Order: sequence, then structure tokens, then C-alpha cells
Amino acid sequence: MRYFDLRLTPNGGGLHPVDRAIAASTAVDREAIMHFEALGDGSTVLLYRLDGDAERLLERLEDHHSLLSYDLMELDGDAEFHLYLHVAPGSPARELMGLAETYALIIETPIEFVHGNTAQMTVIGDHEMLRSAIDELPESLSVGIDQVGNYAPDRRDMLSSLTDRQLEVFRTAVEAGYYEIPRRATHEEIANRLECAPSTIDEHLRKAESTVLRSLVS
Repeated sequence: MRYFDLRLTPNGGGLHPVDRAIAASTAVDREAIMHFEALGDGSTVLLYRLDGDAERLLERLEDHHSLLSYDLMELDGDAEFHLYLHVAPGSPARELMGLAETYALIIETPIEFVHGNTAQMTVIGDHEMLRSAIDELPESLSVGIDQVGNYAPDRRDMLSSLTDRQLEVFRTAVEAGYYEIPRRATHEEIANRLECAPSTIDEHLRKAESTVLRSLVS
């Protein structure tokens, strides 16, 4: 069993008409799709994690033709919230789920949004099946492959023990090339990306590295 870490960027602005409306809203930032499930009638249920003004977003979505129902789950004392959506079939999500079914693939959750409009996900399955599915992705999606390897169910457990902020800093450092040889980013450059002090980056990276290394050798 193999995994592909993928970055999918929809040329149309979103993975589904409702996702496009969320992406276009200035009220919220998309953080992740925590869970999703394709139903027998072709519709889909999703659980989003979002950050921002839930009320303004729902005003925008309420009359959307592809939104069948929704439920808001606010998190106490935080701008983050979860939003359950039941949506009608729509592209390119429909084609993505069709390929997953055709080639017997598993799309791991959460699916995280990075750099605004890019969905970062892990897809699991037979190597040739994965390759075939990627070759058949709709033209409306730009794809990047970050990593390929043998799948181990617990490979993400070491990251689950990081705080949200540690994980954000750690991932930003990886994406910026901080761990490449030669190093392509400094604490100052990562701090500029995340709008914080270099000393904060240093502290979060040290803690994240310590947690990950302990997980690897335990």
C-alpha cells in the first residue's frame, strides 16, 4: 500500500460550488475539511474547520443553490468554528470522488488548505491505481506531488501531538525549505510569513522537533 501527498489547486477557485463561495468570502479563512462522505444520491456531507465570522458566511451561503442543509458548531472562546454542510453534486469534487471509487483509493482527512486556495491531502492505495487516478484528474485541477512512500497507519500520530501553532510553524518551515540541505529559509523569513517574532519561531520549532524526534525513537 502506497501514499501520495498531493496539493490540488482548483483553477475555478474551489473544490465544489459551495467551497468556491466559502473561498470567495472575506468573512472566513478555510482551515480544513475534517471529514467528508459521499452519499448514495450523489450528494456529499462535509465538516469544515473555518476561522472568522460565521454569521457573515452563513448569510452568504444560505440561498446557495448547491447547499442542501447546514449546521454550525461554534468553539467556545475562539474565532474558529466547525460547519457541517450537505451539498448537491458539484465539480470538481464529483470527479475526485468518482476517481477514488473507480481506483479503490482512500482520501485521508483532514484535507488542509494552504496558501489560500490549495488543498493538501494524502491519498492511499495501490501505486499504479494512484498514478492512473492522477493522470485522469480533471483539467480544472492543478496537481503537485509532495511525497510518495509506503503507507503506515501511524505515520501521522507524531504530528497529532503538536499544538495547532507548533504544527503551523513546523509545516511552514518545511514548505519554506528550512530543513533542506543547503537550508533555504531562516527563522526571520519564516517569522515574516507568519507575522510573528523570530524568537517565537525558534521556540515553536524546538518544541515541535523535540516531540517528533521522541515519537520516532520511542
